[in-house]
Amino acid sequence: MRIGIVCPYAWDVPGGVQFHVRDLAEHLIGLGHEVSVLAPADEDTPLPPYVTSAGRAVPVPYNGSVARLNFGFLSAARVRRWLHEGRFEVLHIHEPATPSLSLLACWAATGPIVATFHTSNPRSRAMIAAYPILQPALEKISARIAVSEYARTTLVEHLGGDAVVIPNGVDVDFFASAEPREEWQGDTIGFVGRINEPRKGLPTLLEALPTIFAARPHARLLVAGKGDEEEAVKDLPAEVRERITFLGMVSDEDKARLLRSVDVYVAPNTGGESFGIILVEALSARAPVVASDLDAFRQVLDGGSSGELFPVEDAESLAKTVLRLLADPDRREALRDTGSRHVRRFDWSTVGADILAVYETVATGAAAVTDAEPAGGWRSRLGL
Repeated sequence: MRIGIVCPYAWDVPGGVQFHVRDLAEHLIGLGHEVSVLAPADEDTPLPPYVTSAGRAVPVPYNGSVARLNFGFLSAARVRRWLHEGRFEVLHIHEPATPSLSLLACWAATGPIVATFHTSNPRSRAMIAAYPILQPALEKISARIAVSEYARTTLVEHLGGDAVVIPNGVDVDFFASAEPREEWQGDTIGFVGRINEPRKGLPTLLEALPTIFAARPHARLLVAGKGDEEEAVKDLPAEVRERITFLGMVSDEDKARLLRSVDVYVAPNTGGESFGIILVEALSARAPVVASDLDAFRQVLDGGSSGELFPVEDAESLAKTVLRLLADPDRREALRDTGSRHVRRFDWSTVGADILAVYETVATGAAAVTDAEPAGGWRSRLGL
């Protein structure tokens, strides 16, 4: 099958959507499908052979974060050229309500379209205001996927229609088979995320550290992610700062090794999460997880049976939960076992099969309509 996938966010600034698109593309290629991905990227960004750059992205505040998007006349021309050259049997666009390549592709496409909605934002005034502009494009979508019930609720409440829920995928065995690093083991707490992005929650974890370190003299925090390290820890006592190691951006391999090494992985996010891919990666690596009690995180952790939850932005509760786990190796081992079983539902062998079933349904439906009507009939009905 010839499949085109559109990523709305910059390829050179990694995030959950970009990782999902990358892993989905590589999974489909591994199955023998022809896949091309269109994404924003700077000229000097090294790209896999299956990715086509649509040009440089521009940072835009979006959903409590900063999204790097690509939009405009030049981008639209590049989208049309990519669609024309690809002649895709199915086009899979991500976040079509975002003013970027996905919306441009939705406007320009003339075949079966599958759309995945990632955003969870129950009070998005911007999405409500943009609906009249988005509606003609959204009506062209053949099938809708939401990565969680919370992403689905955002879609239904703001844009109408419905979606099948198919979660983000993870290569579980990649994380499960990673080799721990000795220097990252021994009373270690792990955090992965952009340091300067408030909704990732690092300030809550840092606020909890003095209590944790006072009770555990050998405990350490390992932080992987981009950002201003000195600014992040400037208000902490020197004796706390010296027990924090910033690793910067790490490779996928080192992220897996980090998650395999730590005694506890902490996800202190404050909101704006529709899924929680890092939780799935941590569970895959058999890391005991402590996470803020967001709806999306609670769902990923199976209501709390596969990890410990604490109230959002409650540093005191976070410290107590981490200390309880660090002092209880049997509980940590039980969480590892439960999480390892639970996380299999997110493996690409399952998620990829579900997405392919959607592709095949819309492609077969389009072919059937084309065979049954005069040329252009089904396209005319969709306003194409």
